[in-house]
Amino acid sequence: MIDTTTETGLYARIQHFYAHQMQALDGGRFEEYALTFTETGTFQHSPSVEPVRGRAAIVAELVRFHERFADDPVQRRHWFNHIALTPRADGSVRATVYALVLTVRPGRREPEVAPSCVMHDVLEADGDGIRTRSRSIVHDHLG
Repeated sequence: MIDTTTETGLYARIQHFYAHQMQALDGGRFEEYALTFTETGTFQHSPSVEPVRGRAAIVAELVRFHERFADDPVQRRHWFNHIALTPRADGSVRATVYALVLTVRPGRREPEVAPSCVMHDVLEADGDGIRTRSRSIVHDHLG
């Protein structure tokens, strides 16, 4: 159960969690990223893709998705802002987050900014850490 007694402390813990989670994703450390989900966590990174369940399926989906960059040496960065937290009756927390993905290519100074999205997570505590129970992402251009 996530301690919701101090809103500031909870916000800081979740922000810290997201920073490490996104650095794993952006660094291509998909197994490490998948470990930030519960064992049966669900992950839907795009509305056009069916959600996957479980850590192994998350890794497989990320490997499949990133194959498109095999001949395009890009660096992607996920930026989160406006993290809104809502405690839930079961002790988990609903997080609604604005997200931008920046893509940088070698030799180009200007990043490509796309997509702009809203991320909906359900987060829960796992010992001293936080884990994602579910994640779904809605792209603004599809809304």
